[in-house]
Amino acid sequence: MSSKIRLYFSKELKANLLTYLSNEQSHYIKNVMRLKPGDTVSLFNATNGEWDAKIINHKKEGTEFKVERLTKNKKPETDVWLAFSPIKKIPLDMMIQKTTELGVQKFIPILSDRTIVQEINIERLKKIIIEASEQSNRISIPEIRPLESLKIFLNKFPSNGDLIFCDINCKNGDLKNILLKKNHGPVCILVGPEGDFSEKERQLIIEKKEIFSLSLANNLLRAETAAIAAVTIVNYQLNFS
Repeated sequence: MSSKIRLYFSKELKANLLTYLSNEQSHYIKNVMRLKPGDTVSLFNATNGEWDAKIINHKKEGTEFKVERLTKNKKPETDVWLAFSPIKKIPLDMMIQKTTELGVQKFIPILSDRTIVQEINIERLKKIIIEASEQSNRISIPEIRPLESLKIFLNKFPSNGDLIFCDINCKNGDLKNILLKKNHGPVCILVGPEGDFSEKERQLIIEKKEIFSLSLANNLLRAETAAIAAVTIVNYQLNFS
């Protein structure tokens, strides 16, 4: 095969380990990709890095494999978070997928005055996150937190972090200088709901001492577009400028 299949493996990975894939992964390997004993897959997690693993057999308990060699060490990653107001399923799925590919480490869904979607399926989003991580060659798997109110989110935000508020009322915002002076904690991008935050919420946000306002475009952006654009811009400034 020209390229190995990558699978997230949450348990410990080490040389000569002999164990099984989950039922879901075993089905995928055996029945979808039709891999056979002797074929090699890549298994990874943020603790142990990425390893080649040889398929030993397809058993009732699952696909048995043996870990052979380390191919990629774990490495430090930029700690970028995304706080967002839940939106409809299709744009939400795309936003989670694309921002996972771009390197977000933590997703924080928040409820605001104008949030239309009041519930999200965390387990379904975790599957999208894992799939996007497998396909994008990253080793870490982002965390997604349960829904919380905007007020709780702001109160809990770490004092050593930087909060980048995507604010349509902000004229510009010098992101490069903001990030040059950043604290040692996470950089969290805050994106509002369709219709934006209420004026009361906006005042609550801009009163935070860790907050920096940023305008993304002259045009009005959809929530998922704003999130993807903001993560792209912040990642570029943190990693390549």
